Amino acid sequence: MEAGAIFLLLFALLGTASTVSFYGGSISFKPPQKKSDGTFKVTFHHRQNGRSSCQDQSSYTCEGGVCTSFNQSGVLQTDQDNTGQGRWCQSEGHATATITTSKTTFSLKDSGCCWVSNVNGKTNWTSHAELDLGTRSDSRSLNSCPVTTTVSSLRVPQNCFSGFRLLAHDPDGDKVRCRFAKDAVVPSNVTLDETACTLKSQGQVDTGVHVFELMLEDFSTKNITLTYADGTSQLREASNMTSSPLCRVKLQFSMEILPPIPNCKPGHVQPMFLSMTPSHGDVLYATVGQKFHFKAQAQAHHSSIHDFQVSGPQNMTKEFKDGEAGKADVTLSWIPQQSDLYRFVPVCFTAETNETQSEMRCVVVMVTQASITQGKATVVCSPNKMVVALEKASMPGIDENYLKLRDKSCSLTSNSTHIMGSMSFSTCGTKLEDKGDFIIFRNQINSFELPTEVIVRRKTVKIDFSCQFPKTISISSYYNLHKSDYIFTESSFGSFGYTFEIFHDKNFTSKVEASAYPVEVKLLQTIYMGIQAQSDLPSVTLFVESCKATPDDNPHNTLSYDLIKNGCVKDETLKVHPSDQTSYNFAVQAFKFTGNYEQVYITCSVILCEPGSPFSRCSQGCLKDPARRRRRELGKETGSHYITQGPLQFVGQPVPNAAVDDNINDAVVKKSDTPIAVTPPPVPSDTRSSEGGGWGIREILSTNISTLVFASGFLVSLVLMAVIVRHFTRKRKAEDCKSLIVSDWEN
Repeated sequence: MEAGAIFLLLFALLGTASTVSFYGGSISFKPPQKKSDGTFKVTFHHRQNGRSSCQDQSSYTCEGGVCTSFNQSGVLQTDQDNTGQGRWCQSEGHATATITTSKTTFSLKDSGCCWVSNVNGKTNWTSHAELDLGTRSDSRSLNSCPVTTTVSSLRVPQNCFSGFRLLAHDPDGDKVRCRFAKDAVVPSNVTLDETACTLKSQGQVDTGVHVFELMLEDFSTKNITLTYADGTSQLREASNMTSSPLCRVKLQFSMEILPPIPNCKPGHVQPMFLSMTPSHGDVLYATVGQKFHFKAQAQAHHSSIHDFQVSGPQNMTKEFKDGEAGKADVTLSWIPQQSDLYRFVPVCFTAETNETQSEMRCVVVMVTQASITQGKATVVCSPNKMVVALEKASMPGIDENYLKLRDKSCSLTSNSTHIMGSMSFSTCGTKLEDKGDFIIFRNQINSFELPTEVIVRRKTVKIDFSCQFPKTISISSYYNLHKSDYIFTESSFGSFGYTFEIFHDKNFTSKVEASAYPVEVKLLQTIYMGIQAQSDLPSVTLFVESCKATPDDNPHNTLSYDLIKNGCVKDETLKVHPSDQTSYNFAVQAFKFTGNYEQVYITCSVILCEPGSPFSRCSQGCLKDPARRRRRELGKETGSHYITQGPLQFVGQPVPNAAVDDNINDAVVKKSDTPIAVTPPPVPSDTRSSEGGGWGIREILSTNISTLVFASGFLVSLVLMAVIVRHFTRKRKAEDCKSLIVSDWEN
């Protein structure tokens, strides 16, 4: 009896241990299918996060008696901690339910104990999902639920928790709202952007493990009618958040807030994803029976990436590769089976170091029956816009009259061979994505249907295109010393550019041609220079924070001279000329560095600001005390960017220094310019020339006599000086001798 009781107690303890470290979970549905007997087939996949071993998942139950059958498959572990410490793992299982047609909703529920030890004090957990069974009037099928998941173990340093993006993809294109679940305990100083599905901090979040429970709900973006099996129907208005959602799924996860780290800049200690990595929210395509794979790459300069944590489907493999300069990449591979057809598979991943991890990035993999037919498109990327041209012959059967960009108010044009679209980076629904070392601008061409159409025989078209820019590039087809055009990109300001030019005169209209570089100038001449900003934003203000001169094109050269510093003019010859809010024109007298330096480069630090912001750097203007500078306002101003112009090449003066014309107008002399003519000094009025062009005899004699008189006087002065010096020298010696004799007698 006692032995049996002990056995039962041990069994209970083991059962509790297997679930004591619940880290969270997620559910994703395949599009429901209507069977020939009128019932519905609903397949869903559930992922569960935990510690050590995740294969012992609890079971979901079908609520409300709507299920005539409920079959659950085996659970497989999909990822685990590779350090051998068993700190985290994730598993995935799936189930298929057959639903009667007499009901209007389908609900799933699961519960258990216990959450990982957390600062919220949560122990028991409950997972839930609910699907509306009405047939949509727009798609003639049941609604597809939002797709989401997370990796098993999330870690964020306390001082780096500013925004945490979650996956919220809807296969029907519905609007997804994220909100905290009713039974959730919301951590202090944490808010949720319900539209972007992003966690944000409003202050310092306590260190330790926090538990998050969210509901993801979808709402149609257009008016639709839901028709049920019993013949009833309901109207759902577009984006009406007060009505019942079409579907709701619960997302649960835990996040550890780590102690602060010295630097939160991505790529320093925290890994930063590089450009080969898919963007967050990308939709990728896989084909049944064919190997699908994609790569992700991350870099951390001051820590070592030892693994990538992945939340993916069963049988997805990962191949880790360690690289140089703090880089590492992973290749994820998967072969979808027939049972995965039409499935939208969420895949999330993070780059792991001992100290912390990267941002979580997620994509959605759509499984199709056959490979997607892709047309041939050409994209031309310029500094402030992109142009796409789709080859008609590569996609036969396309009706160009039913194509649109992401923003349907932007039209496409066509000719006999191509369909074309042109857009700036801030219009036509173009989206900006920050990919670490690159900024990407994305748009797409989509087909559409008319509201009055009942059937269509046109092909569905969805063509993504993009332009990718390094975060800082200098673009120029000019002479290699000419530095004129600069393009920068930032998440809040998009793509913006600067031109830095040298002009011929104070009108600042005629710039020095690229072929004239290096520009030849003379000392003390006025150099006219101008900076112009270009941005797609409707209104920005240019601020020049500093300008300095160096003898080479290295702006960090210790040998430098400040023209402008902290927004204050430092050089007495520099004059700022009036210009508009996106231009800065100034003039300065030419100078050169002492020593063997014949060239000067000018480097300026420039900032763009949103006008009307009283706390931006542009509004502060000249700061005598740099310590008074306020912290940069994110979204209100760009970072400081350096732009360089030069070199200025100094040439010798064409006239003697005593005869420099102070009224020289041509401040800049190009290589091809004709040197300025030299005018000799004016001849005095009392000077006469002989008929032969030489000086007269009288003038020569007069000049020689004066020279002889001056020389004779000079020699007499030297003799008298020598006599006087000799006299005083003898007198001093006699006095010294007398002093020595008296001194000896006294002793």
